[in-house]
Amino acid sequence: MNELEYTSLTPAATATRPLLGLTILVVEDSRFACDAMRLLCLRSGARIRRADCLRSARRHLQVYRPSVAIIDLGLPDGSGAELIKELAGSEPRIHSLLAISGDDTKKDLSLEAGADGFLSKPLSSLANFQTAVLHSLPEDMRPSGLRSITDEEVDPDPLAYRDDMAHASEMLSDDADLMRLDYAAQFLRGVAKSARDEPLREAAQLLAKATATGTTVHSHQAKLAGLVRQRLSEQAAI
Repeated sequence: MNELEYTSLTPAATATRPLLGLTILVVEDSRFACDAMRLLCLRSGARIRRADCLRSARRHLQVYRPSVAIIDLGLPDGSGAELIKELAGSEPRIHSLLAISGDDTKKDLSLEAGADGFLSKPLSSLANFQTAVLHSLPEDMRPSGLRSITDEEVDPDPLAYRDDMAHASEMLSDDADLMRLDYAAQFLRGVAKSARDEPLREAAQLLAKATATGTTVHSHQAKLAGLVRQRLSEQAAI
C-alpha cells in the first residue's frame, strides 16, 4: 500500500473528534491515569495502545509505529526521558512525543530529551488534551477547519484508583528497600495528583524527599502506608 492509498483509508478528523485517524501510545504505570487517558482518546476519536513500563513500550514499538507517544517520566524500570530520547533520534520519527508527569519540575528534562510538549497531571480536560496533542503535531497533520471546544472533563474509573492503591500497598511493605520506596513515592505522588488527593500527595512527597536525601524513611513510609490502607478501606466501602 502506497502513501496515497493509506491516506485515503485514514478517517478524516471532525470538529468534535479532532484526533480521528491517530493512534496514541500511552506509556503509563498508573491504571487511574491511564483510564483518564483512555477516556480522553475515546472522546477525541483517537485509537489508544497502552504500555506500563519501558520494556513493554519497546515491545509495542517493534510491532507498530503510533502517530503520537505520551510517555510518563516515572516508570518502574527507568525514566520515560530515556525512551523519549531514543524515539526523538529514531528514523522515521514518531510525529509527536509528549511527556507527562505529576512533577512539573521535570518539564525541562523532558524537552531536553526531545519531547515536543509536556502534559501536567491531573489531565482531565478534553479541550486541553486535544489542544496539546494537535499543537505537537506537524502542521500538515493538523485538521483544517474549526474545532468544537468543550468544557467536558473525564472521570476515570474508581476501581482503577483502587488498583493503584493495592499496588502501592505492596510496594510499601516493611521489607522494601530504598529504591523500591523511592519508586513507590514517585508513583503515589503522580496518582494522588491525578486523583486530586492532596494529603496523599504531600505524604508521598515527604517520602520522596527522605529517600533522595538518605534520611530516616520509616516514619514517612508508615504514614504513607497508613493513608494507602485508608484509601483501600474507603474504596471497599463504596
